[in-house]
Amino acid sequence: MSATTGLQLRSKISKDGQLELSLATVEFPEPGPDQVLVKVEATPINPSDLGLLLGPADPATAKASGSGASVKVTASVPPQSLPFLAARLDQSMPVGNEGAGTVVKAGSSEAAQKLLGKTVSMVGGSMYAQYRLLKAVECQPLPAGTTAAEGASWFVNPLTALGMTETMKREGHKALVHTAAASNLGQMLNKICLEDGIGLVNIVRNAAQAKILRDIGARHVVDSSAASFMDDLVQALVETGATIAFDAIGGGRLASQILTGMELALNKTAKEYSRYGSTTHKQVYVYGGLDTRPLELTRNYGMAWGVGGWLLTPFLQKIGRPDQMRLRERVVNSLKTTFASHYTRSVSLAEALDLANIAAYAKRATGEKFLITPQK
Repeated sequence: MSATTGLQLRSKISKDGQLELSLATVEFPEPGPDQVLVKVEATPINPSDLGLLLGPADPATAKASGSGASVKVTASVPPQSLPFLAARLDQSMPVGNEGAGTVVKAGSSEAAQKLLGKTVSMVGGSMYAQYRLLKAVECQPLPAGTTAAEGASWFVNPLTALGMTETMKREGHKALVHTAAASNLGQMLNKICLEDGIGLVNIVRNAAQAKILRDIGARHVVDSSAASFMDDLVQALVETGATIAFDAIGGGRLASQILTGMELALNKTAKEYSRYGSTTHKQVYVYGGLDTRPLELTRNYGMAWGVGGWLLTPFLQKIGRPDQMRLRERVVNSLKTTFASHYTRSVSLAEALDLANIAAYAKRATGEKFLITPQK
């Protein structure tokens, strides 16, 4: 059998502060014994992909040249960002965390041969491409009748949402708070919490986003743009008892407001006054960066609190393979219901580098999700 060639989207940041996006023609070798070659048919653009795709480049400076497979996009990267990118400078890097497609070639092992001709979901990077060579164990066979588009977002958002409720239980909390809560991920988390009887406080940025969540049954939705935000937040925290939050915003005052709200809610039910504040631990995990400003903390919530980072991959490594498989099974069994993703636009690899499309997905707007269909 001959090697397979196909297009792959690449991102490079040069030492002189220039982002370059392009399509490379790549030769994909024959699969080894435990490997499969997948024809990639659908792969989403998640916020987590934009960190590698665009980095800290300013989309407003983007310029395009060429067309079709020869398209090239350049944009400026602020000089102050370059020291933090040292490990990737001048390297042409493939992009895309997850995707789905059909196994077109398989190695000799039983696990690989079992997947031949099957539609599978995949994780492991380099998905913005027409083909992907990877180990059979890195593929998740999709249930019969599931399309690649339906299975393309099976990993990042679903497992992040399940990871949040799992972290909540493991750290001894009984309910949680989520910000930017009308996102695809936020809607999944809301469905999980309704199914599992977990109290969830959804924080959104406007009335339209609040309506999206209320329409799918959300019980506690608070709008950070409302004049009554803090009062509404405290009331929802009293009703749920939430003491852990997952924050997609990352900058500004919101994390601090959540901790303050938790402290006020705890004080409303406290039996006696403590000058050191509540002894119940209050935790905010930042898992996104929709607001790139510094995180501001106004310490008025006692001494039992924490702010830290949370990422899916380290969480999965920590819980081990058996628990990973339990969570993965739940996702695959409910791909068309609880974990369904909704896309506003489907684009080819070349169209993903169209300046208007870059400007749209770089905004990371709630309710706007792009799907790349590499075979288009």
